Amino acid sequence: MNRPGVVAMLSNKIQRINEDIQRVLSVHLRNIKDPRVKQGMISVTKVDTTGDLRYAKVFLSVYDLESEKEFMKGLKSASGYLRHELGQSLNLRYTPELQFELDKSIEHGARITSILNDLEIPEENQE
Repeated sequence: MNRPGVVAMLSNKIQRINEDIQRVLSVHLRNIKDPRVKQGMISVTKVDTTGDLRYAKVFLSVYDLESEKEFMKGLKSASGYLRHELGQSLNLRYTPELQFELDKSIEHGARITSILNDLEIPEENQE
């Protein structure tokens, strides 16, 4: 039996959990001492949690990133600490396993803006 009200209620709950995870991780990412992670300004742009709350894909935007490979290694190393802090902060049945991905949309948008600003478009003559 398909019950749209239940599905909407579950998706709202997942959305709230995603926002809570995003908020908590934003705070605790600043506390990581690993120099591989402290490469620039880190923003958690989005969190996607699976319906069973077992996994959370965390999208990060990093301004002024020096080494993507080292940054991801540092995050993997710190994921246990972050997951522990998440479990302490949120009262969930399961603390999701964290999977990190870089969100390059802000960097991509800045590049497009730069390209557009560099274009030399002749002004039209108004007669």
